[in-house]
Amino acid sequence: MDTDIRRLLESVRRGQTSVDDALMQLKTAPFEDIGYAKVDLHRKLRQGAAEVIYGAGKTPRQIVGIIETMRKNGQDRVLITRISPEDAACVAQCVPMEYHEDAKVGIVGGMPEPDGIGRVVVATGGTSDIPVAEEAALTAEIFGSEVVRLYDVGVAGVHRLLAHMELLMGASVIVAVAGMEGALASVVGGLADCPVIAVPTSVGYGASFGGVSALLSMLNSCASGVSVVNIDNGFGAGYLANRINHMEVRQ
Repeated sequence: MDTDIRRLLESVRRGQTSVDDALMQLKTAPFEDIGYAKVDLHRKLRQGAAEVIYGAGKTPRQIVGIIETMRKNGQDRVLITRISPEDAACVAQCVPMEYHEDAKVGIVGGMPEPDGIGRVVVATGGTSDIPVAEEAALTAEIFGSEVVRLYDVGVAGVHRLLAHMELLMGASVIVAVAGMEGALASVVGGLADCPVIAVPTSVGYGASFGGVSALLSMLNSCASGVSVVNIDNGFGAGYLANRINHMEVRQ
């Protein structure tokens, strides 16, 4: 692959290929087929963030194989989501990995220095929402965002949230994680001047329907600037928050 890239860059240097054409070729570069997975080697170039491994449903051997393929092709940091403690222990025997059991997230290669345009605030309605919030926070951090955690500030005691107005108003994006009736997102959306990403969680009693109640409340929020991801999808929220936190004016 290095030879192909070098050949393309030499063609640009000689003026035989335009910069735009070279960029397009790099963006459409091939993946590596390892049998049970087709590892996308150039997702970072196309999208600004490298491929992430969804650990649920994969064996430790498969996860290790994908990690090794990524690292062989120059990806120093790898994020593995929804990986069980048992599978994480098996993977860690082959690849050095930091495991966060509450979020079920594994990280290979450590965290980078933050380079976003501001800070991502991850807030939860209650302590029970923290596992989903940590998945969001760790996802944003591994892609280069500075994250501030603001946990247990739900509407049952809204003064807890209002005590952090300076933090909320200084954020570039806020991730609001809540179960039950999911009201936190609307309150935050009505206070902050930045995008708010709402994450409904499956926390709550019977009539919360496993997070459907919070999902519908967030979808019907009267606060402008609130977007919603799927139930318990901390990864999706953290990924989107990081993208917003790295937006630049396109030339």
